[in-house]
Amino acid sequence: MHDYHSMTMENLVGELQRLVRNEKVQAIKNHVDGIKTEFDLKFQEFLEEKKEEFISHGGNEIDFRYNSVAKRQFNEVYSEYREKRNAYYKTLETNLKQNLEKRLQIIEDLKALVNVEEDINTTYKNFKDLQEQWRHAGSVPRSQYSDVWRTYHHHIEIFYDFLHLNRELRDLDFKHNLEEKEKLVQRAEALAEESDLNKAFRELQTLHKIWKEDIGPVDKEHREAIWERFSNATKAMHHRRQDHFKEMEKGFEENLVKKNELIASITQLGENVATHHKGLQKQIKELEALRTAFFKAGKVPQKVNEETWSRFKEAVRAFNRKKNVFYKNLKKEQQDNLDKKRELVKLAVSLKDSEEWAKATPEMKRIQQEWKQIGHVPRKYSDSIWKEFKTACNHYFDRMHAQKNKASGAETENLAKKNACLEKLQAFEPGKDREKDIASIKSFIDEWKSIGRVPFNKKHINGKFNKVVDAILKKLGVTQQESELLKYGNKLQQLTSRDDEYALQKERSFIRRKIEEGKSEINQLENNLQFFSNASEDNPLVKEVIQKLNKQKESLKTWKAKLKKINILQHSLAKEDEEEASETDTKIEDGN
Repeated sequence: MHDYHSMTMENLVGELQRLVRNEKVQAIKNHVDGIKTEFDLKFQEFLEEKKEEFISHGGNEIDFRYNSVAKRQFNEVYSEYREKRNAYYKTLETNLKQNLEKRLQIIEDLKALVNVEEDINTTYKNFKDLQEQWRHAGSVPRSQYSDVWRTYHHHIEIFYDFLHLNRELRDLDFKHNLEEKEKLVQRAEALAEESDLNKAFRELQTLHKIWKEDIGPVDKEHREAIWERFSNATKAMHHRRQDHFKEMEKGFEENLVKKNELIASITQLGENVATHHKGLQKQIKELEALRTAFFKAGKVPQKVNEETWSRFKEAVRAFNRKKNVFYKNLKKEQQDNLDKKRELVKLAVSLKDSEEWAKATPEMKRIQQEWKQIGHVPRKYSDSIWKEFKTACNHYFDRMHAQKNKASGAETENLAKKNACLEKLQAFEPGKDREKDIASIKSFIDEWKSIGRVPFNKKHINGKFNKVVDAILKKLGVTQQESELLKYGNKLQQLTSRDDEYALQKERSFIRRKIEEGKSEINQLENNLQFFSNASEDNPLVKEVIQKLNKQKESLKTWKAKLKKINILQHSLAKEDEEEASETDTKIEDGN
């Protein structure tokens, strides 16, 4: 018999279907009962988990309904089995009654053989024919089996008493019976070599039935010896079967130890449920592995089976209850996030047509930043609310950019100068002196920075300029970060040359803010990755998040380097001021 305990509900349905469609219905009762017991236990556990999950999400127990495909399929196949079984037993009942009538008629014919006035050899031949008919007459109703069997053997003995008058025929029959019993003994003794113990035991039961019902007595000289051989073969089989059961019980005890260890592991898991999504997802996988191991661990002693199963179910439920509480709270948190984002959408919609650019623009940027700080919302609303927010923001900034696209005469003049500068840069060919080339690039950057603003809709020219600069610096072996810092150095020089301490302080504050924003963005992206803990790294969404994360980390390094650069500059300027003040003091003292 299969280990149904280790099978899933789906596999149990498949095995039941295979038995019902391919095997004799009268031969599969124990298998079907075993499958039904395991399926009912597993389905009940599954249903309780779903009910707890339903209640934990705010549902009312009285409203709980669950449509299980596996349960529906099981019920259909089990109904098919019952129909076949009922049809079989109805036919069997009819056959048993017919067989009873045959056997009663054989007994009547057996009675008629005694004291019949005919040749004894003919009578003996008729007796053997009746015995042969009896062997093939089939089973009778169980309630009448003993009486029929007893009546038959009673008249067999009467016939043998009658036959005693003809010693030659009696001895011939004894000899035939001894030969038949010898064959049964040999078959019984050969069963010791049969590897399939269940098959061997069924065969032994059949041999006993033939011995008892179909074969007559042997002479007294051989009666005890032949029975002792048959009995010894039977005892050997029983001892072997008992040893097998003892070995099975030993295995059951070992299985119990394994299952107790697994229950302890599940209990410990339930006592230390993670407080974050990624960790909990990992524990859910661990629990599933422990459940699978439990079902594969095999049977335990019958006396502790129910108690072991109850402890297992309670340990699993304890974990699931805490898991459901966590996700119920997470759901509430996501709902709160949704409410916050809806408020931001309302605010963005209220500003999208504003013409108070100086006031509305920083407010729009603020709510965009606040949006980034808010966590996840329920998945079914995620795309729609983002689209609504994005549409409102884009509408505002598109209007603002359109307004700014009205270029002034000075900006148009600046555009012409920048185009000329860009053409010179594009024509520049690096030489063999790397430092000299870098100095040339710096002068280009200085020139570019000295030119004023261009029309808003032509601002992309700055991007073109930077791309050409980056390409030349790359040829010169300058990294992206070094290139960025080189251009930034020129910007600092311009700020210093204006002798505007406020501008430097403002720049420093701006950089510090960018660093904090970068850190915040990195934290947000890392949190986002946790929600993809079960997804492959080939997943497009995961790839996109990882690319953004790496880009933010590189950007953060650059901003930190810029902060370091401005700190050094400010420190240097402060030192120069101190030295200048010291010299002034000295001159005053000399004057005195």
